[in-house]
Amino acid sequence: MQIVILNGSPRWKGNTRIALNQIISGISKNIPSTGFEFIDVAHLHLMGCTNCEACKTNGGVCIHEDDSADLMEKIAAGDLIIFGTPVYWWGISAQLKLAIDKFYSRTELFQTQHKRVGLVVIGASSVQDFEYQLICEQFECICEYLGWVIIFEESISAFAEGEVSENAKVMERLGELWTML
Repeated sequence: MQIVILNGSPRWKGNTRIALNQIISGISKNIPSTGFEFIDVAHLHLMGCTNCEACKTNGGVCIHEDDSADLMEKIAAGDLIIFGTPVYWWGISAQLKLAIDKFYSRTELFQTQHKRVGLVVIGASSVQDFEYQLICEQFECICEYLGWVIIFEESISAFAEGEVSENAKVMERLGELWTML
C-alpha cells in the first residue's frame, strides 16, 4: 500500500506534523510493507488555479510552471491520501487549499481511482466548535465528488507548540488509526 500524506501546516515542528508522524509510526509498526510519501505542501511552489481550462485539453497538466504536475503524480500513485491541516480562520490552511485546487487538473483520473482518505484537523478551539465540522464537510464533499471514501476524520484541539505530543490519549488514538486501514 502506498500512502501519501499532505501536511498543510507551514510549521516544521507544529502539532499537525506531530500528529501525522504519529499516524505514520502506528502504520509502520503494524503494516511494515507500507510505502509513504510525506509532502509539506507549504514548501511547494504552487500557483493558484485560474480556471483557464488548459489542463482539460493537454492531459491534465497545469500550464503554470510550478510543482503541481509532480504533486498530482504522487497523489495519483497513492492508495490512501492523508490530509493534515491546522484550522486557519474556520477552514483548512491556504497552503493545503492551494494544493487541493490543483486536483481540478486530474479530476477525471482521480474519479476512477476510488482512493481512501484520512483527515486530521488541529485547531485551538474545542473540537465541538463549528470550524471542525466545516472542514470535515468540505472534505466529505470533495470525496463524494471524486468517488473517494473517508476512512477516518480526526479532530484535535491543541494550541501551543508540542501540545499534541504531550497528550498521551491523543497520541495513542493517532497511533491506532492504522486499524482503520
